[in-house]
Amino acid sequence: MAERSLFNYPMRNIHLENDKLTVRPIGTADISRQKQLIEEIYSMPSDDETLQYIPEKRLHSITEAQNWLGSTLLNIHCGRNQTHLITSKKSSKLLGIIDLIPPSVAREHYCLKRYPHFIEFYLNSSAKGKALMSALLPKVISGLKSNGVAELAAVVNRKNIAASKVLLKAGFKLVNSFDEKQDMYAISA
Repeated sequence: MAERSLFNYPMRNIHLENDKLTVRPIGTADISRQKQLIEEIYSMPSDDETLQYIPEKRLHSITEAQNWLGSTLLNIHCGRNQTHLITSKKSSKLLGIIDLIPPSVAREHYCLKRYPHFIEFYLNSSAKGKALMSALLPKVISGLKSNGVAELAAVVNRKNIAASKVLLKAGFKLVNSFDEKQDMYAISA
């Protein structure tokens, strides 16, 4: 049976809103505020607190942030990932990013027995400690399940207790050790 990829069939993008936040896919509408978005993107993966457990995601300059945005838009267009922005409704400021990675792309980077869809999320340090992902992740999971995603996984640095708690609270289970620093969590439909 052919594996069903997140991007090989029509899928509704995840769009969530509450009174304070919006989660929506990054897209061409963001071009009109490209300069501001690049600055906001740069502020996250250049912040030591945000990168405490993911130093490999560091961006060193505005140019790198601009390149990240360009690559992200190309990857979305090619079906290699789906990136969502978490923004404040009041200020439109970028608070976080949710990246969804299909099994075909995970297969290029990891050596696993099975390849689920992967989710990664990053928060601006100003949004940490406010239970933002605890509130959003169950809704994101529900949206993905309604779009045919049967299994979702996340890889978390063992020292990142907060992210592990968020995943467990959302129904993920610890699957196994991923490597010497990280564990893999998964949730099934």
